Amino acid sequence: MTKARAKILISSCLLGHKVRYDGGDKYMTSPLLEKWQAEDRLVPVCPEMIGGLPAPRPAAEIRTGDGEDVLREQARIFDAQGTDHTEAFIRGAERALTLARENGCQYAILTEYSPSCGSAQIYNGQFDGTRRQGKGVTAALLEQHGIQVYSSENFQDLQKELDI
Repeated sequence: MTKARAKILISSCLLGHKVRYDGGDKYMTSPLLEKWQAEDRLVPVCPEMIGGLPAPRPAAEIRTGDGEDVLREQARIFDAQGTDHTEAFIRGAERALTLARENGCQYAILTEYSPSCGSAQIYNGQFDGTRRQGKGVTAALLEQHGIQVYSSENFQDLQKELDI
């Protein structure tokens, strides 16, 4: 598949699906996303939902590390009540990778700050609203397998890549 027609894995919440922890979405209006959607290039996924978590669900954050550390079994993901959701996040990341491969996705656009989808920043694990540098579990796994990940904040840069 040429870059000009490449499939793109995308966080479902960015397309208006009510899959976030709070039962909401992060719908983004963008002529670029509308164009790619009309071309049937977007493959929506919510790693947390396909990993077995409901919507709504308690907010969860990675404690003492990031998604790469979770994949190395050096960090865990908890909600504010202390319930460990690590396995659901890993399962969701693995299923998202499978979906990306099945659809030939070379790129992904994921929701920034999420413990699954953050590509540059995530919350610090203290549930105080503080962000820190790091990747979510799905973003880390996709990158480990050669899928270029863009955030909901810089996805326009993908167009430059596709134009090459």
